[in-house]
Amino acid sequence: MAVNSINSLQTLLNSKAIDKTNSKDKSNISSSFDKILKESLKEVNDLQKNADKAMADIATGEVKDLHQAAIAIDKAEISMKMMLEIRNKALNAYKEILRTQI
Repeated sequence: MAVNSINSLQTLLNSKAIDKTNSKDKSNISSSFDKILKESLKEVNDLQKNADKAMADIATGEVKDLHQAAIAIDKAEISMKMMLEIRNKALNAYKEILRTQI
């Protein structure tokens, strides 16, 4: 999730659409960012569901491969930490904009 999200964000930032300044392009950039953010949240949610299933399988003894279960749990943990950091950075940026005097 982390690598895909970073690559998606880098692609968005490197795109030629960012260099254009008319309102149509700005709405395209906004919708692209919105799309990337929603896809990332969905992916984090899917990883969390997989981790929950893996933990339930471990608890009930139905796990077939303990290593794969551990990997699923670690992926979910790392993706959640990354999403929380992105949220924190976005909130900090928003607060900084609010503190800016005109």
